Amino acid sequence: MKRAASCSCGQLSITADGEPVKISACHCRACQRRTGSAFGVAVFFHADQMETAGVSISYVRSGDSGKSIEFRFCPACGSTVFWMPEFRKELVAVALGCFADSSTLVPTQSVYEESRLEWVLFEFP
Repeated sequence: MKRAASCSCGQLSITADGEPVKISACHCRACQRRTGSAFGVAVFFHADQMETAGVSISYVRSGDSGKSIEFRFCPACGSTVFWMPEFRKELVAVALGCFADSSTLVPTQSVYEESRLEWVLFEFP
């Protein structure tokens, strides 16, 4: 199954061919700042499943592991569309909200619970 994701203006896109490895709701402060929300949701795919189109700019920061995370965002609208964690070089994470249809993409885990806002609650099957 192919899934397409893009930035707000549509200039930067990424297509995943296949099923995600995992879908992670992250409550860390860095994801809260990056999204401007209570949490971020990363849909992880194997890197060889991905195809990108358009121009992107990268922002690299250190993660808690001490390894880098490279975020790719659109220079026109600023949307972060995908990122590559150094500690999992075989994976690419795509922002859930960037998918054309995210209705079937449900988080399989919730991480950094210690930073989770009290009113955010998840029920996993």
